[in-house]
Amino acid sequence: MMHRRGILIRSRVISLRKEIFRKSIHLCTAFVPLMLHYLYGLTIAGLFSVLAVYIISEILRLNGRNVPVFSAITEAAARKRDENRFVLGPVTLCCGVLVSALFFNETAAAVGIIGLAAGDGLASLFGKMFGEVKIPFTGGKSVVGSLSCFGVIFLLSSLITNNTAAGLVCGFAGMFAEMLPLKDFDNLLIPVVLSAIVQFCF
Repeated sequence: MMHRRGILIRSRVISLRKEIFRKSIHLCTAFVPLMLHYLYGLTIAGLFSVLAVYIISEILRLNGRNVPVFSAITEAAARKRDENRFVLGPVTLCCGVLVSALFFNETAAAVGIIGLAAGDGLASLFGKMFGEVKIPFTGGKSVVGSLSCFGVIFLLSSLITNNTAAGLVCGFAGMFAEMLPLKDFDNLLIPVVLSAIVQFCF
């Protein structure tokens, strides 16, 4: 009994470490709007380059050939469900950021990208750490995680737009988008929804 409990605790600790590592990468994308403001073309080119190199490294990794740095990061961050599979999260993350950067104005893109980075990132992390109460039909999303997502997006969107109403709408929209059981594809949905709300509604 004690041995089994020890295994479960160890498994949970490993899972939490992976989540922290993965979401630290997620949170780093919050700096992209600042880079876009000063070095737009270079930042876009850099994002496309990282995306291309990552896809190639994943294909090589699945064929038994590791690429320095990229393969190590993937293995350190991969969830249980991603074992021996193409890890899609970084692709959808990068694509979500690129869509916001390319098709929306600077303020709208900043809300979308930072909302994804901080809102979705912290929702997942807090949900993993404190999310005992799950929300039905959401694929395991928790009340704590979803409320964290709302709070962070509301606060940051309000600050970026200087508009509390925009922050409130973005907070609810981001929370409901994050609650959908889309797995890695919420990385595409959240920034586009938030950017569109700011650009077309405010």
